[in-house]
Amino acid sequence: MAPSEPLPFFKYHPDPVATGTVKISESACICCGRQRGYIYTRPVYAIEEYADQICPWCIADGSAHRKLDVTFVCEWDIGLRGTWDDKVPEAVIEEISQRTPGFMGWEQDRWWTHCGDAAQFVAKVGHDELVAAGPEAIEAVRAGTGVNPGVWEELFEAATRDGSPRAYLFKCPKCGKYGGYIDCD
Repeated sequence: MAPSEPLPFFKYHPDPVATGTVKISESACICCGRQRGYIYTRPVYAIEEYADQICPWCIADGSAHRKLDVTFVCEWDIGLRGTWDDKVPEAVIEEISQRTPGFMGWEQDRWWTHCGDAAQFVAKVGHDELVAAGPEAIEAVRAGTGVNPGVWEELFEAATRDGSPRAYLFKCPKCGKYGGYIDCD
């Protein structure tokens, strides 16, 4: 089945297909009942299990949150409880937690914030992808990881996009600065 319409745009997760959070699927959405050609692939925060059952349109318009009482990113982890920029408006926190596809980390997902706003999730990355992104991205992830230089070098060299350790890269939509962290299973 070919997708029936273009995906909705998510300001804070602009390419959920490339990040693997949304995939082409013939499944009907549990929220709207429609087969639109795409489905959200990650777990949600909810009493019921809805992985691989919600379409991106029901995420974008907030109906999945309203009808199923789900969130996609834990509110406490947007800005990492004030560790990053804690001046993020409540409306931004609601947009990310209730109307933006999340991503899957090894432990608790964390959403980087900067310039009084949330950042855009770029991708899960490893050593090679960080090198390709450049020194600013490498330094941002190193700083966000908060470990001593020896441990950082080991994590950085071992990091892989599809394994552990893995980095999560963000970019501020206002100033273009990178941010992120490394997580291990």
